[in-house]
Amino acid sequence: MKKSRKGLLRGVFSRATVIIILFLIQILLLLSTFLWFNHYRLHLQILEIILMTGAVLYLVNSQMDTLSIITWLLVILPFPLLGTLFLIYTKQDWGYRELKTLMKKSTQAIKPYFQHDQKILNRLKESHARTYNLAQYLHRSGGFPVYENTKVTYFPDGQSKFEEMKKQLLKAEKFIFLEYFIIAEGLMWGEILSILEQKAKEGVEVRVMYDGMLELSTLSFDYAKRLKKIGINAKVFSPISPFVSTYYNYRDHRKILVIDNKVAFNGGINLADEYINHIERFGYWKDTAVMLEGEGVASFTLMFLQMWSTTNKDYYFEPYVRNSYKAAANGYVIPYSDSPLDHEKVGENVYIDILNQARDYVHIMTPYLILDSELEHALKFAAERGVDVKIIMPGIPDKKVPYALAKRYFPALLDAGVKIYEFTPGFVHAKVFVADGIKAVVGTINLDYRSLYHHFECATYMYQTDCIADVEKDFQETLKQSRRVTRSTLRKEKISTKVIGVVVKLVAPLL
Repeated sequence: MKKSRKGLLRGVFSRATVIIILFLIQILLLLSTFLWFNHYRLHLQILEIILMTGAVLYLVNSQMDTLSIITWLLVILPFPLLGTLFLIYTKQDWGYRELKTLMKKSTQAIKPYFQHDQKILNRLKESHARTYNLAQYLHRSGGFPVYENTKVTYFPDGQSKFEEMKKQLLKAEKFIFLEYFIIAEGLMWGEILSILEQKAKEGVEVRVMYDGMLELSTLSFDYAKRLKKIGINAKVFSPISPFVSTYYNYRDHRKILVIDNKVAFNGGINLADEYINHIERFGYWKDTAVMLEGEGVASFTLMFLQMWSTTNKDYYFEPYVRNSYKAAANGYVIPYSDSPLDHEKVGENVYIDILNQARDYVHIMTPYLILDSELEHALKFAAERGVDVKIIMPGIPDKKVPYALAKRYFPALLDAGVKIYEFTPGFVHAKVFVADGIKAVVGTINLDYRSLYHHFECATYMYQTDCIADVEKDFQETLKQSRRVTRSTLRKEKISTKVIGVVVKLVAPLL
């Protein structure tokens, strides 16, 4: 009886319960404030008009995309006072001021370590001027160098990546860095953790970093401490606390594994059993990843250290990038990241550049399709120029509302000549662009507002590397298992799906 009471008390007073209760209290306080303002509404009408006018002027003169402006207007016009205050709150950095400061410091500290080789850029400029321009943009926006001597291996599924990860982890001699959006206890993480524990005992430095949202889902609040007990240094990015804040909008969606500055993994695959199809969630889980060997690994090492330094203010990076390794390989590689704190849409700009420069085809795999006006225009314009634009999306979605919303973009894209397919065996989680047989991107960046505006992301841009043929081959194999979407199939959609899509599109920037 005593044990059951203790268990009940633990459940009632758990950290998650306390956080939820405090969130509810804050929401009630906000509602009470709103009701108080309503009581004095007559006295506040002039103030509302002034605030609303100021908010509208701010929005129409801002750099937001059209749909975001419309969404804000739909909030502000019916609720001038509350809507304007909410706009002010979200556009100020009160919720993430410290993170912004730390990220700025780590960015400045890490820049000298990015080894920018002007000779490579000059060679690229002479032979491939358009790719040179993109390389210049990525260098200016984030300091990301372009590399030669980097071998890239493409994995068309989580199973093959998982097996190679284990092989490479067992070879580690100096350090292992892991940064993942999702870690869930099970077969995949269990086997990796066993290797990490073994390596830590051998004297290898092991660091693990994961997003704070996991503390409300797959991992316990004390999981980082549990890892430290077995010799693994663990950090939580943006841990959850019981305060309403825009800080929680910015999640670490990246997936990075670096071993000894020799090998790096990047792509859409998290550390959970559905990603290797050990368990089934939404049919077959289609995902992709790449493994880099050689000089380009250094950028992923630095990306990890940059994010890690925001949790402990440690800017001592030199030992981890002291030695670079060359691998015999063709082509050019640019690993890059994207931050929501600098207002530079690196991920979207790379995608748009691929679409604008394409001559023959652009083939895309993405789990979500929630587009701003710029990306939607680029997709349509590429198709209208005669470029073969194909998009493969899930046949079985993981989230019904974004899935219904994606279908609202289909008619305009289809009319422009974009070809859309749905992967019938299950869920596509891959984030892949491949174009003209000469360029490709594999990474973590979805075609939705969350990835393009609100998350920390990373990807690998490849030009004339050998593995690009493997990316295109995988796309074609996936295409064979997909059904084409047409105007006719869209008409057969459920009324409820259509209604949800139409209504939710008004708030698409929030999804």
